[in-house]
Amino acid sequence: MPRAALSAVACAALVLPFATGCVANTPAGSPAVGAGALKVDSSATACTLSAATAPSGTLTFSVTNSGSDMTEFYVLAADGLRVVAEVENLGPGLTRDLVMQAPPGAYVTQCKPGMVGEGIRSDFTVTDSGTPVGPTGHAAAQLAEAEESYAS
Repeated sequence: MPRAALSAVACAALVLPFATGCVANTPAGSPAVGAGALKVDSSATACTLSAATAPSGTLTFSVTNSGSDMTEFYVLAADGLRVVAEVENLGPGLTRDLVMQAPPGAYVTQCKPGMVGEGIRSDFTVTDSGTPVGPTGHAAAQLAEAEESYAS
């Protein structure tokens, strides 16, 4: 193989793995971040959601901190204790998207202005969209095997 061709192949072998990291990784069927997102406004005294219900599947919460302190936003299980998804350390004036897979059920949303105390909570319901939520195929089999073999 000529030296120039060998150099080109070596260069491509080094560059291609890094170039693949520059490609958008949006799985088919998942919404673009921000498109159809549930809006959340967290201030010093309120935690306002654009809706109290959403269909199961991929949910996007677009969380805006309109307060003057750092804030956090949580989606909690129905018991109000277990954290299902969260956005932490959201500075004043900033917006971040929280994307999660949500099966049908009852949840609690919580904003924590100043990142202290009990925060501001409200009930949130995920209705059944009829679309399965969670891993499928090989990933589902691996998860089932891991859960079965887990020793507490």
